[in-house]
Amino acid sequence: MSDGRRRVFKTYKLYVGGKFPRSESGRVYEVTDSKGKWLGHAPQSSRKDARDAVVAARKAFGGWSGATAYNRGQILYRVAEMLEGRREQFAREVADAEGLSKSEAAAVVDAAVDRWVWYAGWTDKIGQVVGGANPVAGPFFNLSTPEPTGVVAVLAPQESSFLGLVSVIAPVIATGNTAVVIASADAPLPALSLGEVLATSDLPGGVVNILSGKTAELAAPLASHQDVNAIDLTGADAGLAKELEVAAADNLKRTLRPQAVDTGDWSAGPGTRRLTAFLETKTVWHPTGALGASGSSY
Repeated sequence: MSDGRRRVFKTYKLYVGGKFPRSESGRVYEVTDSKGKWLGHAPQSSRKDARDAVVAARKAFGGWSGATAYNRGQILYRVAEMLEGRREQFAREVADAEGLSKSEAAAVVDAAVDRWVWYAGWTDKIGQVVGGANPVAGPFFNLSTPEPTGVVAVLAPQESSFLGLVSVIAPVIATGNTAVVIASADAPLPALSLGEVLATSDLPGGVVNILSGKTAELAAPLASHQDVNAIDLTGADAGLAKELEVAAADNLKRTLRPQAVDTGDWSAGPGTRRLTAFLETKTVWHPTGALGASGSSY
């Protein structure tokens, strides 16, 4: 450094259950930029790390799904605030990870902040869009309301897209699910730093858990895990996606298959596809008239 100081290198850790553990395996791997320059060492997560992340996500699910949609929106907005405050740090990390200029990387971070705000605004509106009262011919009525699926395993985009990473995490938790995220294997550092933002943004520990390492090695146990309710295959190639779909079918997981839009321009309008991908519809039937004091649901 120009002032004679030795640089303090950052130690990257996993983000599991609101804490920052090293991999239980003790393994790390080298991360470099697009020109081969060393950036740091990332933890190489093991299958046990993946199982621990699922336990943390399940523990957090009850409280997070039970929070009001308005409260979840406030917390997602707080994530945007904290990310905005660390804009310069993330612009540097994104520039290194994605091979972008400083201005291009700053634009990506700005778009990621805006994406958090966009999903924050949807938390208390998606129920009105996909739920509602249903017309019924008889002395009763019924109401359909969306509910979160549960614990979702998320394979983040592998093409080093920080905006893509935010775009697959935010909609999952906006609707009340909890997430176990496998970061890009080649460019995991911005994702691991995102854990620091989440930890200081009022998000309860365990709602989002971030792992780094070999995608296939981590995704396989998550796809077959009996306590994982759904899986987002965005970051899987065609061969791996097929294997994971087969494993996920063992306990009827909800599966979001990668589409062409997931490997293209993440700056395009996100729409509501990802918000509705991990929702279940609960319909409550209620009699009218003299019997209106009781009801049933399925």
